[in-house]
Amino acid sequence: MGTLTGLMSLTNAALEADQSAINVTANNVANQNTAGYTRETVSFQASDAVSLSGYQGLNESVSATTVSQRSRVLEQQLQQQTQSSTASNAVLTALQNIQSMFGLTSTSSDASSTTLGSAMNTFFSSLTALSSNPTDAATQTAVLTAASTLASAFNSTSQGLSTETTSLNSQIATAAQQVNGLTATIAKLNQQITTLSPNQDAGTLEDARQQAILQLSSILGVDQITTQNNGITLTASDGTVLVSGNQSYALSTTTIAGNTAIVAGDPPTPLTNDLQGGAIGGMLQARDQAIPPMQSAIDQLAYAMGAAVNTQNEAGTTSSGTAGAAIFTLPTTATGAAATISVVAGSEIATAGVGEGTSGTTNALALANLATTNILSGQTSTNNFAGFIGSLGSAVSSATTQNTANTASLAQAQTQRDSLSAVSLDDEATSLTNYQRSYEAAAKVFDIVDQMMADALNLGQQTPVS
Repeated sequence: MGTLTGLMSLTNAALEADQSAINVTANNVANQNTAGYTRETVSFQASDAVSLSGYQGLNESVSATTVSQRSRVLEQQLQQQTQSSTASNAVLTALQNIQSMFGLTSTSSDASSTTLGSAMNTFFSSLTALSSNPTDAATQTAVLTAASTLASAFNSTSQGLSTETTSLNSQIATAAQQVNGLTATIAKLNQQITTLSPNQDAGTLEDARQQAILQLSSILGVDQITTQNNGITLTASDGTVLVSGNQSYALSTTTIAGNTAIVAGDPPTPLTNDLQGGAIGGMLQARDQAIPPMQSAIDQLAYAMGAAVNTQNEAGTTSSGTAGAAIFTLPTTATGAAATISVVAGSEIATAGVGEGTSGTTNALALANLATTNILSGQTSTNNFAGFIGSLGSAVSSATTQNTANTASLAQAQTQRDSLSAVSLDDEATSLTNYQRSYEAAAKVFDIVDQMMADALNLGQQTPVS
């Protein structure tokens, strides 16, 4: 009877273990499309056999333990590729916005087709027309109108770059708040997981934490350190601690030199120059590394053109017989020139050279020749602007290539993670069949043992026992 009782206990434990395995399989199938879900498997363990007076007893129990199929290496690789992909995408988006501002596309990159390029060509064409008819009032008015249009084009271009910078500042501030929300969530999950680990599988909580870390990685580059009891410490790319155990450390923002800066710590210390990865890293790269050289190039072009025209106009005599004066207002240096350049009210074009009289054309020809004069970095103004547009196109092309490569690497990392952790309906169907057959076998043994115990209790008589 003792042996039958032990066998019945073992069979009952087998039924419970098989039922647990079936439940795990059902849970896997139900969560096949759940973002961040990690597939669970079942590990069966038999209890230790009891040895008494040299007699080896039965293993009277079997249990099923749920194990999440995760790899820290693959998860961190996925996080790193996410950081790289979102960073390069942020850079590409900013550059494409600037490219669109100029009216350029991947198939149309001609500098003369842009608003500023067209305004430059129109201005120089009006000067050429004036050199052929310097005393014509309508032609002189056309020159001043073209000059005003050129100044407005410089103003708009500068404003467009400033608008993109302002947009990036706003997005960076919003992203910093999103980081704080995620780090607070991760710290809370850390506390719950460390309470369970290592005695229990905290699969659901770990999935939630991993999904939060992945979302955080898409916003900001982070490094991860595993601590005791399955806890995690997270730091920003510069080493600033974001999460430690059940404690999160919030980021804040301030304005430095007109731009949004991310700060942390007490006292608050700027981190902006050291943050990399994620959307924030990409936006900082676009704002601080890509846009300033563009703004500087446009400022220098506006200053060089305005100064060249002013100098040449001051060297001549107007049709009214007065000495020529500056046509464009400019700052004392190139900084901010594109944003502030404008046409001086009441300007006159000095078409004649000094001593030529009011009908001379020498200075008008000299003004027209500015179109082919090297005025900036050994280049004409139109060639300089064409080079600027070419550099912008190259930057967009390079960013596109980098983003494509990062996206492919991210897809590969996701595939590698999914090969271990994602749910396969085919695999689950096979497992379910095996567990069901094992359950049926254990149930059959249970029926046999039950009948044997009934026979023993009734001394072999076929009497129903309830």
